[in-house]
Amino acid sequence: MTTPPPVWEPLIGSLLEAVCLVEPLTLHVVAANEAAAALFGQPLSALVGRPVIELSATPEDECFWEDMAAGVGTAEGPQIHSDSFVRHADGRMIPVERRVNRIWMRPGQAIYVLGLRDQSAQRQAEDELEKLVAELRATLESTAEGILVTDLHGAIRGCNQLFAQLWDMPVELLTQRDDSQILEWMRRQVVDEQVFVERLDELDRDPLLRASDVLRLRSGRVLERVVLPQYGRGQPIGRVCSFRDITEQLASAARLQLAAQVFESSLDAIFVTDGEHRIAAVNASCERVTGLGREQLVGLRTEALLHPPGADDADIAWFEPVREQLARRGVWEGELWHRRADGSTLPGQVSLVRLAANAADPGETGVRHVGFFKDLTETVAAQKRIEELAFTDALTGLPNRVMLAERLDFALAMSHRHQAPFALLFLDLDRFKQINDSLGHVFGDRVLVEVAERLKTCLRQIDTVARLGGDEFVMLLNQTDARGAEAIARRVLEVLGQPFTLEGMSFSVTASIGIAMYPNDGESMDDLIKNADAAMYRVKERGRAGFRFYQPQMNVDLLARMKLDHSMRLALERGDFRLHYQPQIDIASGAVVGAEALLRWRDPDLGDVSPGEFIPVAEESGFIVALGDWVLREAVRQAALWRAQGRSMVVSVNVSALQFQQADFVDRVATVLAEAKLPAPWLELELTESILIRDADEALQRLRALDRLGVQLAIDDFGTGYSSLGYLKRFPIKKLKIDRSFIKGLPGDESDAGIAQAVIQVARALRLRVIAEGVETVAQRDFLQRAGCDEIQGFLFAPALPVAEFEARTATMLDLPSGVKARALA
Repeated sequence: MTTPPPVWEPLIGSLLEAVCLVEPLTLHVVAANEAAAALFGQPLSALVGRPVIELSATPEDECFWEDMAAGVGTAEGPQIHSDSFVRHADGRMIPVERRVNRIWMRPGQAIYVLGLRDQSAQRQAEDELEKLVAELRATLESTAEGILVTDLHGAIRGCNQLFAQLWDMPVELLTQRDDSQILEWMRRQVVDEQVFVERLDELDRDPLLRASDVLRLRSGRVLERVVLPQYGRGQPIGRVCSFRDITEQLASAARLQLAAQVFESSLDAIFVTDGEHRIAAVNASCERVTGLGREQLVGLRTEALLHPPGADDADIAWFEPVREQLARRGVWEGELWHRRADGSTLPGQVSLVRLAANAADPGETGVRHVGFFKDLTETVAAQKRIEELAFTDALTGLPNRVMLAERLDFALAMSHRHQAPFALLFLDLDRFKQINDSLGHVFGDRVLVEVAERLKTCLRQIDTVARLGGDEFVMLLNQTDARGAEAIARRVLEVLGQPFTLEGMSFSVTASIGIAMYPNDGESMDDLIKNADAAMYRVKERGRAGFRFYQPQMNVDLLARMKLDHSMRLALERGDFRLHYQPQIDIASGAVVGAEALLRWRDPDLGDVSPGEFIPVAEESGFIVALGDWVLREAVRQAALWRAQGRSMVVSVNVSALQFQQADFVDRVATVLAEAKLPAPWLELELTESILIRDADEALQRLRALDRLGVQLAIDDFGTGYSSLGYLKRFPIKKLKIDRSFIKGLPGDESDAGIAQAVIQVARALRLRVIAEGVETVAQRDFLQRAGCDEIQGFLFAPALPVAEFEARTATMLDLPSGVKARALA
């Protein structure tokens, strides 16, 4: 075992990040620092001497160390650098940045250095930032006034378009995101720059100050500015400045009449009090806002008219600090509420200003106070709306992902404390895209709203249904076991299964539901949603319109499909795929008239992989297009080679639905034929019925183009899908292939016999040739010959064979009479 020099321990001990030194042969930890012990929550003695793979908490780390143990590495040596997780001794998964490098201590002696940096704080900061951005966006979208949003330090976080218009701000100035330039522009636009700067300084000193004032701009525009603190989850996070254009409201008044007109015409409630804060005069807005007449207001004290939020109306002690500040500074601003006669409360932004005594009146009776009460009902409602937009889905009103995360965190904490299970259901509407594509997104949105309302009727008060986006919903069922989750899932399917009626149209909507149970299927939000999602997709694969509980094998299957997809792509690059050919026999003469190209794959690690395993994965990932192109090119090349050798026969190639739907499919076929110099009639394309009926008009255009090209067209597995005589009549099909499932029971099975005879009779009526696949016995061949079948293929004659074996097996069967050749190319 390699032991690091003594100098390494103080060296790694001085590092701030966690470091472990790993012996390269045994992969045991030979040294670690205190930061590593703290990160894993274990003493150094428990780390040193321990196999490093036991410290791995993710499949990626385990695979890396397994590769190291097997001697697999990169060209630069064993190394890895990416984000990962480690498991703390208390079970927590801690996000880390992880790097492994090989260091040579001396020639021939190396050691692995495992460095780990805790990223918990960074992840938490990113989550908080995402929430902050959502709140700011909701703020900007919920107001009709010019809005400028800053943080507690005055840094600009956002603004809306109306703000830029009111300040005549150039577009390039906004795109530069330079706060100092924007504030400098605003300062230059204000007539009284000094007052503007002083107010900014005052706001900087007191970020929570609530203020309102009027700004005159050099452009002639007059703006009313209201500054309010912005809160998120009960904590101050910045300031919101709203700007309302009141230019026209003031433009018609002369300067000497401005005070009187503002008093009488202001939309805000204004009242004037004497030195003892008894109301002496009010404007019409004050009467309207308070719901009290002028005679009721005059003589009333300010502290009796207004009160702080939540304070008792009879408690007037709150006003003493206000009185003292007015006497000392001459102004007081804050939020106060007024209780109307009907008991309702009215929030308002209140400014109280002391007016100096008239010089002609030496007595104190000349002191006056002016009060401004701005109705904040809409602002409070807007703030509430902001909270709703930040935590609810705008379309359905359901909780969104942010609120779901909060409730899931609470459910996790409560379930952990009380050792109680809960369920998470992931629901996805089936074929909802068809509704959007055919009826429009507006109609689709109405369907989603109706679905949301129906889902809410299925849940209890303590449960939550959230919309993640699109047609995906998540249901959180608190204090629920598997039996309860199943009952809710069945109830949801029943409710959604009831007909929908919108705009006079009745239709049905089904859903696929995946269920994950806490704690068996995950102990975090991400794990539970991921596993419920995996279970939901398994429902989709099994036909939709149902539910399924998560099973660990689902993730194993997903990883296996991902590995298989990756291996297929490598196999195509390496040339690991091969084509085998199965002879197609003229039943009357016994001569070989064609060959079906069948794909085979032998992987260095996986061995022989069945097409039944890798073809569905290729279709799911879209790799089937590239794979199908290779098969087409290789089969055409081989057909041309045989033709040049005098072995003329039609080569049949299977075409997948995704490959056929490519816009340039016909051009690809033409290009391949031209490159190989193979006449088009010697190529036959086998298509499934589902390809033809998915988009019949588009399919017809492509089939006619292929027919004009001269390519022969056959329907594969006829009778297993939505067999239709209509498309047989319309499409330029030359041949039907009877599926092997109908051949297996011949001649004894009456149903198989009836189906086979019916297909042959249909083909004869439409003047199509018929080929049967999967023929394994003489009795099957004889039955098909009596029934009038034209061609057969199957193990009775030969399985799919490599080229050399195929040529050897069919060497004596290629001498065709001219009539057989004509029938083969008919």
